[in-house]
Amino acid sequence: MLVVVAVFAVLGAYVLSDAARPAGRPLEGEVVRIVDGDTIHVAVGDRVEKVRYIGVNTPEIHHPKKRAEAGGREARDLNRELTLGRRVRLELDVQERDRYGRLLAYVWTGDVMVNAELVRRGYAQVMTVPPNVRYQSLFVKLQREARETGRGLWRGV
Repeated sequence: MLVVVAVFAVLGAYVLSDAARPAGRPLEGEVVRIVDGDTIHVAVGDRVEKVRYIGVNTPEIHHPKKRAEAGGREARDLNRELTLGRRVRLELDVQERDRYGRLLAYVWTGDVMVNAELVRRGYAQVMTVPPNVRYQSLFVKLQREARETGRGLWRGV
């Protein structure tokens, strides 16, 4: 019974209504640039924020020390499809910025959390960095399903 309740709690967190979201106002803005599969630029008020998705990591497409990784372009393209030119809500967690000054967020377009959708479709892997762990259980569940069904990066693995 406890497991069933936990599963419903995790799934419910994926599609929470605005009224049920945790306290603390999310930021809102429009996505003006896609950097890669897990980083975007969002116009928030009179500034543009570089936003790194919390809890997930996509393959690199341009990195000063790494070569382009398989699936990186596909992850970026899916991110573009889901967000570019759209209004988004940026849900913050405990730590608001990383060591590079990027805003850390769960990115929502309507009722879809982009972070989770990238994992669900198999184009992002779970990367938990405490203290930002609010949706860790959901991400792990979605990654397991993507891997078991061979979606995205898991195809042929």
